[in-house]
Amino acid sequence: MAKKVKAKKKFWAFKEVADNAGELTIYGEIADSQGGWFSDGNEITPTSFKAELDALGDITTLNVYMNSPGGDVFAGQTIYSQLKRHKAKINMHIDGLAASIASVIAMAGDTIHMPANAMMMIHHPMSGVYGNAHEMRAMADTLDKVCESIQETYLTKALDMKRKDLVALLDAETWLTAQECLDLGLCDVVGEEKAIAASVRDFEILAKYRNTPRFIAVKDDPPASIPLIDPVEPDTTQDVAKAKAILALECEL
Repeated sequence: MAKKVKAKKKFWAFKEVADNAGELTIYGEIADSQGGWFSDGNEITPTSFKAELDALGDITTLNVYMNSPGGDVFAGQTIYSQLKRHKAKINMHIDGLAASIASVIAMAGDTIHMPANAMMMIHHPMSGVYGNAHEMRAMADTLDKVCESIQETYLTKALDMKRKDLVALLDAETWLTAQECLDLGLCDVVGEEKAIAASVRDFEILAKYRNTPRFIAVKDDPPASIPLIDPVEPDTTQDVAKAKAILALECEL
């Protein structure tokens, strides 16, 4: 009897809506589980993402709702490119967090909306490598090239931002409020704060970042319905406005 393979959970969901429009929800870590020695033929890849996007047909508007801590760089860049070249108008809504490569995907929006309590994080790409000195130097060169591509993506949106200023933000692993994103040109509209219960998975990735704000500190194996927000008051060095960000983010197990 063949062993039943449990379906992997996608980090996205498409839906057709009225008036020749579609909806896309991107909640959770950006992943690419394609192929490899451990493939079970049940993969979540940008290829299947494109197939579902194409299946929406001749839509003129795509509303995207995002809450993601980031993830696989190349999967994210592929999704960005697929959205960017789509002929529909892309309305991007950052419901809670767009961190790391998720912030790059967000740049595909023709209009980027952020509620006042949402955040964006930008930084240089990271990787781990096992090998000799030549292989490690090669990985460093690859990361430099990826970083150049990411810089171009941000600068295509934030037309008035100088590259040196962007690099400084990437160097520092910068967590930006919605208003800061608006001031920098990384979003277009700041709306009212939203008390959302964002469905997220794999948010332990936030523990890998250097400057994750303490008020969104990740819990170890949090049970369902327990917020991922650290309930203690933020450090005095933290901007009070940032302490209000993502107030209702919850974990889904």
